[in-house]
Amino acid sequence: MKLALFDCDGTLVDSQNVIVAAMTRAFARADLTLPPREALLGIVGLSLVEAMRRLGGEDPQFPAERLAQLYREAFHELRAEPDFAEPLFPGVRRVLDHLTARDDVVLGIATGKSQRGVAAVLSHHGLQGRFVTIQTADDAPSKPHPAMVQQAMAAVGAAPLDTVLIGDTSFDMVMARAAGARAVGVTWGYHAPEMLRSSGAERLVSDSEALLAAMDELWADSLRLVSPPAATEDRTERAETADER
Repeated sequence: MKLALFDCDGTLVDSQNVIVAAMTRAFARADLTLPPREALLGIVGLSLVEAMRRLGGEDPQFPAERLAQLYREAFHELRAEPDFAEPLFPGVRRVLDHLTARDDVVLGIATGKSQRGVAAVLSHHGLQGRFVTIQTADDAPSKPHPAMVQQAMAAVGAAPLDTVLIGDTSFDMVMARAAGARAVGVTWGYHAPEMLRSSGAERLVSDSEALLAAMDELWADSLRLVSPPAATEDRTERAETADER
């Protein structure tokens, strides 16, 4: 069985505006200077406390846990506002429809979001039931630790080489490779293409057609990687039989 394991923010949905808005409220309520937008988007994908720690840099007194709680509260408030939006990126629904229709592929999610946050996204977009395994920051160490990928593979019985992680950050790429999985970086998210490539992305894609093609290429390559010994044995057997004749 093949596993297509998706990141959420920056890969499935474009949540950058609401993330920045929630960060703005959280830092204001903590009476702290808001980091630049680029820095805020640079930590998307990490679990909240780890993300806040990175924003705090080397400051041991930085209130990461308090900021994480303030962020959760702000995000919850924003979700109730009429202009709240986490739209699917163009082409994502088509990719999910295509993969769902295949008998040899199951879908999963590995995200720094909470279970509640993922459930809200899937419900809003009518995607409930599409993903067989959903791994979140509630149940695993923060990316780039490989636990989420490992847990997803164990849940569906997929081998590492049959697993393709699709994400938009360097954290996703490092996580995938640490788990032995294949890695595709999407360039419509929050980390630059060069960051994705240097972190282990085997393919970089900019649209849904390219994403589907890249996944098929990696699955075919994985099959080739595990096939040669059997093929070599078969050729040796045939050669020995021919010699006997």
